[in-house]
Amino acid sequence: MSKVYEYNLRTKKEGEFLDITYLVEQALKESNLKEGIVVVFCPHTTAGITINENADPDVVRDMLATFDKAYPKQGDYNHSEGNSHAHIKASLMGSSATIIVEAGGLKLGIWQGIYFTEFDGPRNRKVYIKFI
Repeated sequence: MSKVYEYNLRTKKEGEFLDITYLVEQALKESNLKEGIVVVFCPHTTAGITINENADPDVVRDMLATFDKAYPKQGDYNHSEGNSHAHIKASLMGSSATIIVEAGGLKLGIWQGIYFTEFDGPRNRKVYIKFI
């Protein structure tokens, strides 16, 4: 059995992308895995995991603005907690990402980063990383 790496995150606001690529790289280094895959998993229903461009912060800004336009905070929702917009965004984003590990490194594209996406913050969150 390989170890599950658990990290605690503190998000600052609703609508936030945290670049967690460094956490995955840190766990990879500790694991000593040279070839395989890594699964990055978010155990929350109003947050998610995605891979996208990490070179231009306007990409994240544009994504958040588009999500807010399509799924505004105030809408014709029935969920009594008032955060249906966050649940919808998290479901669209997804709760995990799988990345190939080759030659001891993450097989990401040159502009790609791994993001923890917060749609209902600020919150204390967790992210799990497992190498196979």
